[in-house]
Amino acid sequence: MSRKDLALDLGTVNTVVYRQGEGVVFDQPSVVALHGRTADVLAVGKQAWAMAAERPAEVVTVRPMHRGAISNFELTEQMIRMILRQVGVARFSKPRVLVCVPSALTPVERRAVEEAVTEAGARSATLVEEPLAGAIGAGLPIHDPVGSMVVDVGGGLSEMAMIALGGVVSHKAVPAGGLDMDEAIQRHLRTRYDLSVGDAAAERIKIAVGSAYPSADRAVAEVQGRNLRTGGQTVVMLTPDEVREVLEETVAQIVRAARDCLAESPPELAHDILETGLFLIGGGALLRGLDMRLAQECEVPVHLTERPLETVALGAGRLLDYLSNFESTFAAGAGARVVG
Repeated sequence: MSRKDLALDLGTVNTVVYRQGEGVVFDQPSVVALHGRTADVLAVGKQAWAMAAERPAEVVTVRPMHRGAISNFELTEQMIRMILRQVGVARFSKPRVLVCVPSALTPVERRAVEEAVTEAGARSATLVEEPLAGAIGAGLPIHDPVGSMVVDVGGGLSEMAMIALGGVVSHKAVPAGGLDMDEAIQRHLRTRYDLSVGDAAAERIKIAVGSAYPSADRAVAEVQGRNLRTGGQTVVMLTPDEVREVLEETVAQIVRAARDCLAESPPELAHDILETGLFLIGGGALLRGLDMRLAQECEVPVHLTERPLETVALGAGRLLDYLSNFESTFAAGAGARVVG
């Protein structure tokens, strides 16, 4: 097969791979299934979740990324290696890989990402900051002398950036995202109802009735789980108002950071956002009413991109055509690490 360069959005919750000339070819959870006794890596992504559900006594799942950074280097490398294999990267067809990373990563964390990707089978790894890639994916005029603003709500990290003339002018990052919302729901069920539910159930509750802004929707979520006192099965009903209150702390952090980023931007760029609005991307952007909450508190129009989960990868994919010429312009940190 001919080598085609890849763009890799390596997120805490999901990993998205874009192949040059083809588009998104992989969009699955950033999770690894391990054998409980030997710790051997058995599967990644959706297959890992399925394997853990089928064999819960012997298979455990691990997220090797934490808040946008590598928390387990060896598992991250193996996860990337298996993902590259799934998208058709053979041993001798090493592609160049453009990797999207949070702007807040330290130089050490960036080098770890580069090394993990090249050790996993890439010919080279070049880093690009996620807000910049997200702005490109949203179709914003990042090279113009006008302000463009993105709010990227991820699984464990949310970033806000003002972009102009091809670079990030102001930036904020908060350790808050979709996983924190799920954990808040689990914590609430334990403390108020003595009810224990898993990660997947908490996420389903968030999707079903979670919100960041009041609405007329009166639907309720029926939650089944194990009662921590009796050990038996318990059913409780959660309303949108109750879940919105549970999610408020995380939502407030995200909104406050977006408002601060806008306030700390040069006045002429902030004025541009009054007209064009800010763009909401990332999986957490799908929380019902988050766009309305941001619009109310930041006092600017807010637009949810068409494919928020894939916007960053799509933007990085567009950069692949110019990777050789513009590495110095777009690369984050020290640049590419090339291996033989």
